[in-house]
Amino acid sequence: MSRGRAGSVLSGPYAPPTPSRVLSVASADGARLHVEVHGPDDAPAVVLAHGWTCSTAFWAAQIRELTPGHRVIAYDQRGHGRSPASPVCSTEALADDLEAVLAETLAPGEKALVVGHSMGGMTVMAASTRPRFREHAAAVLLCSTGSSRLVPESLVVPLRAGRLRTWVTGRVLGSRAPLGPVTPLALRILKYGTMGAGSAPHMVEACARIVHACPRAVRHAWSRVLAVLDLDHGVRELRVPTAVVHGMADRLTPPGHAHALAAALPQCVGLTELPGVGHMSPVEAPGPVTGRIRELVTTYVAGGTPVEIKEGA
Repeated sequence: MSRGRAGSVLSGPYAPPTPSRVLSVASADGARLHVEVHGPDDAPAVVLAHGWTCSTAFWAAQIRELTPGHRVIAYDQRGHGRSPASPVCSTEALADDLEAVLAETLAPGEKALVVGHSMGGMTVMAASTRPRFREHAAAVLLCSTGSSRLVPESLVVPLRAGRLRTWVTGRVLGSRAPLGPVTPLALRILKYGTMGAGSAPHMVEACARIVHACPRAVRHAWSRVLAVLDLDHGVRELRVPTAVVHGMADRLTPPGHAHALAAALPQCVGLTELPGVGHMSPVEAPGPVTGRIRELVTTYVAGGTPVEIKEGA
């Protein structure tokens, strides 16, 4: 696999496509956000919000497959990718950032499918009551995410559930240690913690390059936010059709989180569980994730009529 700029590769399905436009969007507190727009201006819109320690490069496979018939908007969360670090790290800031991106890239009243992976899903939950989110979100896809109790329920540390595991997990996920170069050992560690056992080497390397490119100060700052996360109220206020996709081998946000989301969402339109897939579902299972995006766009964005149903997990 060819090596490119930090956090990406140069060839293959996980090489980031070249955007049609690049924007620098100001959030409510002045933080600047790197935003990429791919595809035709008149196509149905999809907005992609990545997770902790990732970047727009994480969505390379989805962007490449969707761009011919969709306008895909992807942005770097503050401090991640090409968005400068900010001293403000909070779920409110995440919601501010998503609102700023929606306001800058969509016309007044224009609808889009909003997709969030991991912390990107938490961004959607945090923004669920915001006026601009409600103006622009026709539907939502939550990938490999949870709304609360992230550290106590994580299975990254192979200990029995309890205070010891919670303490150790918090220290591991919140470590200030540098991740260093992408070595064979680093690949094995990342694969164990974040991906399914059957993940192909090129998938693991793509994820490792993205995660290792995240500055350690940013990684640590956001780990503190995630450690005390409580967005259960945001899930209950997410009043648009919402689908959930989750890997059954996810150690960071185990499947119980997906079932809890599906039960709490006012308009859950399906829970898709992916056997053998870990936390990095858009990279590990690009076909099913992209396919679910297409279905939701067709139903709720491209002339479809929202159907208010609730499906069990």
